[in-house]
Amino acid sequence: MTFQNDRTGPSAATFRWCPIRSLAPRHRARILTHLQALDEADRHLRFGYAASDSHIGRYVDQLDFDRDEVYGVFNRRLELVAMAHLAYLGQDTRHPTSAEFGVSVLPKLRGRGIGARLFERAALHARNQGIDTIIIHALSENRPMLHIVREAGALIETQGPESTARLKLPPEDVGSQLQEILEIQAAAFDYGIKVQARQVGHLLDALRPPAGSGPQDRRSD
Repeated sequence: MTFQNDRTGPSAATFRWCPIRSLAPRHRARILTHLQALDEADRHLRFGYAASDSHIGRYVDQLDFDRDEVYGVFNRRLELVAMAHLAYLGQDTRHPTSAEFGVSVLPKLRGRGIGARLFERAALHARNQGIDTIIIHALSENRPMLHIVREAGALIETQGPESTARLKLPPEDVGSQLQEILEIQAAAFDYGIKVQARQVGHLLDALRPPAGSGPQDRRSD
């Protein structure tokens, strides 16, 4: 997996917290819509090649939500505007020790630190699951994303057009467990608010009279 370009890191002045939800099989259609909205250059950065719609479709179909972790960021219209995939590595599916990370952010949401937030969220979960190493494969031209992992303390090896970053994670503790619980609760609360706001909006639209159906002037002959 590779990083898709996000032009900022955790220390950027524009960084701000955003709620991140765990995704499930019911979100496959939204994941597909999100990834297919990427242009050729962005697909190249995300997958390491200019993936076609059919390639993306197969990738989405093969997502293993039972084994891996998939995270998403939703806007107020409940559109998936960013997502990350934390794929556990190794033959022992019950006790993996390393994981691979990939992320994508729609162009209109870049420059806000969302890619960095997704990386931070995934690293927190991996740490609490006993993972000791996160591996990131990125194109060497994707300097902003390499900056994010470098700032996190990852060691980066570059061979020609490709770079591989490895981030060693500390063992879990009470603080990291509590932090993840708060992340989950905050994201659930935020999503619930967005759902309610959308429902209210639909209700208001239904109650609004159609255009041109207002009271007409009564004129005497």
